[in-house]
Amino acid sequence: MNIILIGPPGAGKGTQAKRMIERLGVPQISTGDMFRAAVKEGTPMGLKAKACMDKGELVPDDVVIGVVNERLQKPDCKPGFILDGFPRTLDQAKALDELLDKMRSKLDHVVVIEVPDNNLVGRLTGRRTCRGCGYMHHITFDPPKKEGICDKCGSELYQRDDDQEVTIRERLATYHSQTSPLIEYYSNKGIVRKIDGTKNMQEVQDAVKASIGA
Repeated sequence: MNIILIGPPGAGKGTQAKRMIERLGVPQISTGDMFRAAVKEGTPMGLKAKACMDKGELVPDDVVIGVVNERLQKPDCKPGFILDGFPRTLDQAKALDELLDKMRSKLDHVVVIEVPDNNLVGRLTGRRTCRGCGYMHHITFDPPKKEGICDKCGSELYQRDDDQEVTIRERLATYHSQTSPLIEYYSNKGIVRKIDGTKNMQEVQDAVKASIGA
């Protein structure tokens, strides 16, 4: 089963993807995780991606498409995949269609998680990421036992550059202008499943499960 998760930053796409891979037995392909790893390693692609992410801009299509193309060719994607964070533009969506055509494959579902902007700003500005293990706390929903210290490994917690409010507002504006049109694009193909992302994680998970029949 081939699935795309669409939604604004902080809508919970990554959380739902992780739950879905356990149930479906297919890999999650998160471009965000790929780029953050590249940034941490200081690769040329990572530096280029970081410059864009810090400004709240999308990473250039040629970089994103190349990464996803290589990933889809790996053996673990044969049974299916869950794309989280890609495509984000119509050009990327069309490029994905071409990739899947060459693979003699197709998309089964496009799950759209919807959350109002003001809810998202509160979610994202409260996130704190561990410098050691990468675990993410939230100052309201999942505060660490000791302020500024990760519960998992004891390393320092910090606020990522792309979790600053100004950057978040820019990312949301970018989402609405460039990514939202994807919903119409995939609606015309009859594969869009809209989910209310303001509910708790279990309710969202149940809704996603029902929408894809799995």
